[in-house]
Amino acid sequence: MRIASLVPSATEMLFALGLGGDVVAVTHECDYPPAARELPHLTATVLPDGLSAGEIDAVVKSVVGEGKALYSLDEERLGELAPDLIVTQAICDVCAVSFEDVVEVAARLPTRARVVQQDPASLEEVLEDIARLGEAAGIEARALVLRDELEARLAAVRAAVSGAPTPRVIALEWLDPPFVGGHWIPEMVALAGGVDVAGPAGAKSPEVDWKALAALDPDLVVVMPCGMYAEESRREAETHRGRIESLGADRVFAVDAASTYSRPGPRLVEGTELLAHLLHPDRVDPPDGIAFAALG
Repeated sequence: MRIASLVPSATEMLFALGLGGDVVAVTHECDYPPAARELPHLTATVLPDGLSAGEIDAVVKSVVGEGKALYSLDEERLGELAPDLIVTQAICDVCAVSFEDVVEVAARLPTRARVVQQDPASLEEVLEDIARLGEAAGIEARALVLRDELEARLAAVRAAVSGAPTPRVIALEWLDPPFVGGHWIPEMVALAGGVDVAGPAGAKSPEVDWKALAALDPDLVVVMPCGMYAEESRREAETHRGRIESLGADRVFAVDAASTYSRPGPRLVEGTELLAHLLHPDRVDPPDGIAFAALG
C-alpha cells in the first residue's frame, strides 16, 4: 500500500504501526521519527520564518479572516506518487491542509485514493484513530496491539498517582495572546494526578485573559506553545516571565509541546507521563528523551 500523510500525528502513528515503508510522502512539518524527514513533502505554509508568537497569531487571524488557506498542497506531486490511502485531519483549521481541499484533490487523482480523516478531541479518540488507521491499512490486529500497549501505560500512570494530592494546573498553549489547552490536555492533566482549572476538555483551545487566569490560583503552570519544542517553549516562557509569574503558581515548567502535547498521536502518552512527573516527582519518573525545563 502507498500512503500519503498530510498531518504529523498521522505520520507518527503510521511509523509506530510499522508502516513507515509504505509512506510515500508527508508534510513539511513531519519530523518524527527521523526517517520521516527524508520523505517528499506535499505541503507548504504561507507563514514566513522568524515571526514572533504575537506576529504568528496576527498573521493567522488575518489569513483565516480573509477566507484564505494557511497551507498549500502539491497536487501534481501527489498525483505522481499515486497513493492508495491519504490520511488527513479536520481538527484544526490552522494546523494543516483542510479536509475539504484534500477530498477534492483526491477525487481528481487517477488512483481515486481513499481519504481517512482524523478529528480527535480526547485521548480515547486518539487511541481509536490508531485502530481506525490500522483497519484502513489492513493491519487491524497490529493496531489493536499498539492501542492496548498505550492504554496500559496510561493506566500505569493513573495507578501511580492514585491517592496523591491534586495540584491545580494551568496549561498555556500560546502566550501572545494567551490560549489555554483544550481537547485532550485537561484529560492528560487529570490522568497525571492534577486538575486543569482553565482548559475545556474535549473542546477547542480558547483565547483567555491573563487577569482571569490569575484568579484561578494555580499551583503549577505548564508552558506548552503549540508546535514548539522545549527550547522554544523555554524562550517563550522567559519572554513572558512577568505575565506567568502574575498567575501566582509555585512552579512553572516549559515542555516539548510539539513532541508530546500538540500532536494527537502516540507520544501523547509520553506527555502524560511527563505531566505526572512534574506533578508528582516522587511517584513517577520522567520519560526518556523528552526535554523540559523549570522556569527558575
